[in-house]
Parts: sequence; structure tokens; C-alpha cells
Amino acid sequence: MTVFDELKGYLKPLGESVLAILIGALIGAIVLWLSGYNAVAAYKALIQGSFGSLGNFAETLSKSTPLILTAITFAIGARTGLFNIGAEGAVYFGAIAAVAITQSIQNPLAGILAGLFIGALWMLPAAVLKVYRGVHEVISTIMFNWIAFYLASWLALQVFENPMNPNSTLPIPPGARLPLLVKNSTLSLAFVIAVITAVIVYIIMWHTKLGYELRTSGLNSRAAEYGGINPRKAMLWSFIIGGMTAGLAGALQVMGIPPSYSISQGLANVYGYGFDGIGVSLVGRNHPLGIIFAGILFGALNAGATLMQQTGVPLEMVKVIEGIIIVAVAVPGLLDLFLKPLRREEA
Repeated sequence: MTVFDELKGYLKPLGESVLAILIGALIGAIVLWLSGYNAVAAYKALIQGSFGSLGNFAETLSKSTPLILTAITFAIGARTGLFNIGAEGAVYFGAIAAVAITQSIQNPLAGILAGLFIGALWMLPAAVLKVYRGVHEVISTIMFNWIAFYLASWLALQVFENPMNPNSTLPIPPGARLPLLVKNSTLSLAFVIAVITAVIVYIIMWHTKLGYELRTSGLNSRAAEYGGINPRKAMLWSFIIGGMTAGLAGALQVMGIPPSYSISQGLANVYGYGFDGIGVSLVGRNHPLGIIFAGILFGALNAGATLMQQTGVPLEMVKVIEGIIIVAVAVPGLLDLFLKPLRREEA
């Protein structure tokens, strides 16, 4: 298959996603109109807040960074036939690991490696339960997410607490912080690292033996085993790689976001990215390259929400509009996710 043929294969899902965005925006406009708000002014503010200036665009990219990485976690699982929703817990511990290790090793690479390692390590129990005991990954990862939340909260408040600020952990030392790409913004080198990670995962999944084994196991584990592929090994690697990207998301979130460069009380600045990443992955059709653009779309919705409120649209309605657009764009990915098993059975 040539590069042209490969790109041609992406045109159909790309067209479906663009159409879904337009449909979602149209439905959202109707909801705004029926609610008595000016849809044109609201959408204009949303776009202005997301892309209207260099600073606004920088915030869009900044907000997309952790979403890209947690979406990859879900996407790798989906491609391997798993419904891995454990990215949330790995994000917490990736952030904790970065805070902990950089207190003694004040180097960005140390924080990044700590996030990767701890994220993978946190995913291992769910992987072992799935592979060797048959425990469904949805059940185990949900349980481990709650364990992670309370354990990470305890670590943040009791072990790595900041004596100068009770509302956050110890900050990442200046020598371990990621440089900003745009002044007076929160956009740092973390976004570049996230994009590079997505490209690396794409290369692994589509251009290596390991990636072939993962995707083949996801399509039909029995056929894969008949062809000499070990589905158990594929599932283990799926969890490990997914844990690494989610852990990296947590590490980058505290190493690259000013001004605190720390974990906020209640894990507020690292909470929810694992769950939001599921939607990003579905919008990106569970493809690492598609996830980059899907992550930017979600980042734009988040970045533009503040300015949208200034048109008189309350925050609750802003969230409704965001949800409508996201659901509309995610529908093609959801259909792929749930129809694939039926297609395999028919085959």
C-alpha cells in the first residue's frame, strides 16, 4: 500500500467527522435559539476565544495536550479489543511521580520518565487481572480509578504537601519545568511532546510487528492465535503502552502549566482528563493522528467557553452546546466501536 492509498483511506472518516461537527453545531445553534440566546454571537465568541489571537490559540493547544495523551490510552485498548478506561488513575500517579522525582532530580527528563514508568506500573494489576483471571477491564479499571483518586489525594495532602500553600503540593522545581512556547500563556513544550508521542504510537501501531499483533488481536483474537500471535501478550502491551501515555499526561500537566507547577487540592488540575480522553479518542476514530486533531477540537471548546459566556450564555448552556457537538462528532467512532464485534461474528 502506497502513502497515497493510505491517505485516501482516511478521507471517508475525515469527511464523516467534518459533517458531524457541522451537524452538532447546527443542533447546538437551534438549542441556543430555542433558549432565547443569540446563536451567531455565541459561536462567534467561541471561535474568537479559541482561535481569535495567538494567545487564545495557545490556550487551545495547551488544553488539548493531556486529552491527546489520555485518548491514545483508550485508542490503543480499543484497537486491541479492550475497553480500557483506566487512564484517569494513571494520570494521577503520573503527576504524583513527576512531583516526587523532581524534588531530588531537577531535570524535565526525570519527571517525564517517572510519569511514563509509574503510569505503566499502575496499569499492570488491571492487565494481569484481565489476562490471567478474565476480569473485565471496565470493572477493574473503574475500581482502580477510585483507588488511585483517594491514594493520590492522600499523597498530595500528606506526603508532598506544600507548607507554604495548603492548596497544592510541592511545586515542580524551576530546573524541571518545561519551557513555555508562547509568553503569557500556558502553552509549553508539553504540547510538542504530546504530538510526538501520538506520531510514535502511530508508527508502532501501523508500522511495527508489535502494532500488527495488537491490531490483529483486536480484530479477531482466535484468528490471531491461529496465526502465531499471542493475544495475552498483545493485551499486556496494550495496557502498558496505554498506561505510559496516561502517566505522561499527568507528568506534563504539572511540569508544563504555570503558574503553580503543582497538583491542586482535590487533584483539581489533573481530574477528568482520563474520562474526557475517551470522547477524544472516539472523535479521532481511535487513530493516533486523528486524535491530535480531535484533541485540538476539544481544547478549542474548552478555551472558547469563557468568552462564550460573556455573550450572556450561562456556563450550563455552554456545557450543553459542547456536549451536543461532542456527541455528534463521536457518533461515527461509537458506531465503529460497537459494530466491529458484530462484523467479526458475521465473518
